[in-house]
Amino acid sequence: MQKPLILVTNDDGVDSAGLWAAVEAMAPLGEVLVVAPDRQWSAAGRSMPQSVTGAMSEYRREVGGQMVQVYGIDATPALCVVHAMIEFVPRPPALVVAGINFGENVSTEITISGTVGAALEAAAFGVPALAVSLEMTVDEHLTGGEAKDYTATQHFTALFAQRLLDRALPYDVNVLNVNVPDNATPQTPWRLTRLSRQRYFVPLGPDRANGNGRPGYTVRANPDQAEPDSDVAAMHARVVSVTPLSLDMTSRADFGALEEQLRA
Repeated sequence: MQKPLILVTNDDGVDSAGLWAAVEAMAPLGEVLVVAPDRQWSAAGRSMPQSVTGAMSEYRREVGGQMVQVYGIDATPALCVVHAMIEFVPRPPALVVAGINFGENVSTEITISGTVGAALEAAAFGVPALAVSLEMTVDEHLTGGEAKDYTATQHFTALFAQRLLDRALPYDVNVLNVNVPDNATPQTPWRLTRLSRQRYFVPLGPDRANGNGRPGYTVRANPDQAEPDSDVAAMHARVVSVTPLSLDMTSRADFGALEEQLRA
């Protein structure tokens, strides 16, 4: 019996410790293929800029007793999924895993995330997708910090990957967005959540006096004030947040009332 094909990608680059932690978690579940950016692409969203070339490096790496085919691409995370689907997959993947990301992806900012962008791109191809992120401090979001322990996040990556391999997601659930607190263990409870409508990452003004014109950001000061059923509240409670996402971004407004207002 043929093993399920699992495509693993990320937005932190093909050499990311988080990516290879995800690959290790997937190795027992199926045949793993890695197609990931050749460098850091955090905050790329689902972008497909003309500036990337698609140039690639190709190699194989042994993980969990299997030889994993790896492609590092000059491409954004979403474009890596496109390359994988139209060039590299030997058969349709059963699952796409994006992560393990350096830092949480929650709240209104998920459309900024290259990790979530890659998962949404997979969903657009009709493939179930899992976006997985490990909470980190802001100064670790591009580097992953020193010697992070991915054990708990690997556990939850494997747990939800197996669920998606075993059974199709309900209609209108295209991606599971999983966020793991930095102090989680495999025994940490998980909670089904919705996206908070409150900003989690608050923009900071650029330090132009020192030649830096790019805005920075910090984590929201009062996450305990987030909606009780939200992803932010779950992270603040130190439980794993699992948020179902849909490709359908249509507003849930009353169309009759909205049309009447717009035509008035």
